[in-house]
Amino acid sequence: MEQKQSGCTGGAEAVLNLQPNSSISIAYHPHFGPHDDLILLEIDDKLLPDVLHQRVTLRGQPNEDAVLCTQSKTYSIKFVGNSNSVFLIPPVDQSALHEHPQYSDEKDDDQRVVASVIKVAPGNMELVEVAPRLDKLNLLLLENPFTSEEVSEKEELEGMEEQKTNLFKWNDLIDRVQASDDELRSGLRAFSAVEIDGYWRIVDEKYMGTILNMLLHNSVLNDWSLDALGEDEVVGVLESDGFPRTLGLHCLQVYGSKVDEGVGSCVWKLDERRLCIHFAREILKDGKRKMESFMEEWIQKIPDGMEASFDMLEGEVLTEKFGVETWVRAFSVSSLPSNPAARFSMLFQERPKWEWKDLQPYIRDLTVPGLSSEGLLLKYTRKTQPNSDAEPVFSAR
Repeated sequence: MEQKQSGCTGGAEAVLNLQPNSSISIAYHPHFGPHDDLILLEIDDKLLPDVLHQRVTLRGQPNEDAVLCTQSKTYSIKFVGNSNSVFLIPPVDQSALHEHPQYSDEKDDDQRVVASVIKVAPGNMELVEVAPRLDKLNLLLLENPFTSEEVSEKEELEGMEEQKTNLFKWNDLIDRVQASDDELRSGLRAFSAVEIDGYWRIVDEKYMGTILNMLLHNSVLNDWSLDALGEDEVVGVLESDGFPRTLGLHCLQVYGSKVDEGVGSCVWKLDERRLCIHFAREILKDGKRKMESFMEEWIQKIPDGMEASFDMLEGEVLTEKFGVETWVRAFSVSSLPSNPAARFSMLFQERPKWEWKDLQPYIRDLTVPGLSSEGLLLKYTRKTQPNSDAEPVFSAR
């Protein structure tokens, strides 16, 4: 028996207020139809406040699958079909009340409640947390690196805009890159990008090396300690040498870290490992070198007071033996894609087999929500180990 309810107006409210072991009549709404503009979205409770307060955005170009982004995370959107019928019942429409007289009983003072179904949903959208898709960010930034020519020509921003269309402001990047705001900022830091005249740019590697060399030269001339560089003094001297103030500060950010943020000028310390990696890359940019020759030149280039250790170059170089000779060549993890499938594909193109000590530096930065490092290895590699004492070797699955 259907329970009669007096005084209810039907619609979604009546269904939400339905008591256990009771029932309600349903009927087609006058506007029943496919309503392709209505899609169900299933979300976790922790995401509900962001959705209700409109703190989420959909990001993606027309040729990409859209993702949903909160302030700090990115979610892929997948359609999941329903095995059962799911009825969508809108809130009560006062103008459409009691449009189904077949459900009313004129001899009864009470009127049966009718819920009107406006659409039958074939499924719903589900959200799955994913890693930000930052490879596209790197490609966009590499389209037009900032070079010394732009400084020497002293172009005005308007003129630069007319000649160069592949420059990107923050709003341009969030339109094109599928990542949350926080993840996008982290990506810009990881790629050593800097905002110049409102545009986010990567500085040409050769030009950055010139700025760094001038900073180190001035540190000798002015007897600066590389562990305590006054920001205002360093940037001011670089500016007098013809380098924009923004890039002088950027040089400190790329190769150093703040050690004191007092009321006056900040104090910076140059990072030993970052400088050593920079000079190693500089030596190997023209091709591989014999280990002895590389180490000799590398040590000579390192500033006084710093010590170069080959362990610093994990994830930056590979070694290979030819007879009795050991050779070193550049192979930086920063040049590899962040997508795990693409990353492992490139690694196994480089080498069909990897020992763990060599492979680990090239995959430890990979992050896939819900998948551990061991899970990544199981998914993309085959592990062989002749005995428990032997080093494991990984090949493509």
